[in-house]
Amino acid sequence: MLEYTDKIRGIARKLLEEGTVDVFIGYKKGSVPMMNEPLLINDPGKADLLYWDSHCGLNLCNYITKRTDRIGIVANGCNSRNIVTHIIENQIKREQLYIVGIPCTGMFDHRAVQRAVEGKEISEVREDGTTLTVMGNGFEKTLEKGDYLRSNCALCLHRNPVEQDEMIADKVEEQKGMDPFPEVGEIEKKSDQEKWEFFTELISPCIRCYACRNACPLCYCPTCFVDEAQPQWVGKSIDPTDTMTFHFLRAYHCAGRCTDCGACERVCPVDIPVRQFTSKLNKDAFEFFEWEAGIRSDQRPPLDVYKIDDYNDFIR
Repeated sequence: MLEYTDKIRGIARKLLEEGTVDVFIGYKKGSVPMMNEPLLINDPGKADLLYWDSHCGLNLCNYITKRTDRIGIVANGCNSRNIVTHIIENQIKREQLYIVGIPCTGMFDHRAVQRAVEGKEISEVREDGTTLTVMGNGFEKTLEKGDYLRSNCALCLHRNPVEQDEMIADKVEEQKGMDPFPEVGEIEKKSDQEKWEFFTELISPCIRCYACRNACPLCYCPTCFVDEAQPQWVGKSIDPTDTMTFHFLRAYHCAGRCTDCGACERVCPVDIPVRQFTSKLNKDAFEFFEWEAGIRSDQRPPLDVYKIDDYNDFIR
């Protein structure tokens, strides 16, 4: 996907020079390997700072919430689905946006890459088509992209943007015939006690830094429930009950809205697979309502509407 970089720069430069947009939102190369950063520019002369490869994992929709200017933005499948969600939830207007669509074949899992070199310090990475060569002091190793994808990318069914004004390349073939929720199925087989023990162990490393919340494009409430003082819903300590309450309530706030972009997992400093919470809710939304978040801008999410003739056989 490296070949997209020059096209993104050219489009951004043109949009800013012609005054089509006031700001362009994309990515720049990170200061450390495999950690590209969001970038907002309003000067066409800075378009050459824009960059794209398989390490652009953070969701850019955090930077469009409640903006009033005209925005150009790059969007692969999950970014575009979050843009649609923002439009539905009145966080941005479609006419404000110029969406540059990017067909995506997935992002590298930087932690998996780090494990592949046994935790050695990586000083440089070089992407070449479907391979990634990682280099450091006294070592060099080439990895196949398909073996080191982020877990949400490996299961992604919407690699192409669902909404765009311009595509920088032909659409890639979508993945089909796979179960997008394999881990959820295994957890569902457990007894109630086993499930509780599973999630208790899952969140035990949590330090309540809220990085998952801050990276999530759906968490745009002016005051998060964990920061409320009157009433105080959750304690401020890392008490296991408070920590579990935070994770479950945050997940339920994302029910029917989560696009499985994986930003929450990418930023977790203690490597908690946070998607274990939201994946179950995504599975239920799909099975009960045939709903996938961010696919259509002309339809409200199932938990956002009420109809007198709604079926409710699943309610017990």
